[in-house]
Formats: sequence, C-alpha cells, structure tokens
Amino acid sequence: MRKFGNGKIFLTLALLAWVCLVRMLTACSVNSTAQDKVRDLDFTVVGETDLPQELAELITEKKAAPFKLTYSNDQGLYIVIGYGEQITGGYSICVNELYLTENSIVIDTELKGPEKGEETGVEKSYPYITVRTEYLENPVIFQ
Repeated sequence: MRKFGNGKIFLTLALLAWVCLVRMLTACSVNSTAQDKVRDLDFTVVGETDLPQELAELITEKKAAPFKLTYSNDQGLYIVIGYGEQITGGYSICVNELYLTENSIVIDTELKGPEKGEETGVEKSYPYITVRTEYLENPVIFQ
C-alpha cells in the first residue's frame, strides 16, 4: 500500500509541474509600451457656443447621464466627457493628461465639486468638458 501512495504523490507532483510549465509558456505577455506616452497633445477647451451644431445636439441628448464621446470634423478631433446630472452647480472639470501613445490617445479628467461655502445655486447641473486637439485616427482611451 505504501508504494501506491508514493506513486500517487509522484503523479500529482508531475501533473502540477506540467500545469505550471504550460501556464508559463502560454501566459499572455504584458506589452508595457502600449500605454507609454509618445508625446503630450496640445488641446483647447471648447466653450458651448463654439461647438459644432451636430456635436452640441449630441451632448444635449446625452448630458443627463455620464457619457464619453469623440467627434471629428475639419477643425480637429473633439473629445467630450460628461459627468451626468449633479444636484447643484459649482462643479468644474480638470484635464489631468491628454497624450498620444503608440496605439491610442489617452485622456484623464477629474470632476471637482464645489468649494466649501461656495454659492452653488439650487438648480441641477450637467457638467461636461469638450477638448479639441489635432485630428488623429487613433482610438481614445478615457481614464
């Protein structure tokens, strides 16, 4: 009976070693260069009155819920991020980063709430930001 137990342990260890070897050989490689910054992108924050009409209509349709969209025309690439309905006004949006990688455009924004003691009003607000940058065909990654 003792011999059978040793064979079972050996078989289990061999099987475990085989599984580890197969997992190491077939593991997905991490491509660290996919998100490495190639260069920062220059951008302009576009006001409501300067938006192309079609884009303004899209924003009006979507602004009640959080949204992310891109739009392009002969003036460049527009990237829009909306934070949905907020119970008061006084919100602002900060663009932390906008840069180009080898495969994509990355944008990182942050919604900042009203300062303590700031007059925010009682009406709901729908904060969003629209940035215009050079036209590139790369997909946009929202962070």
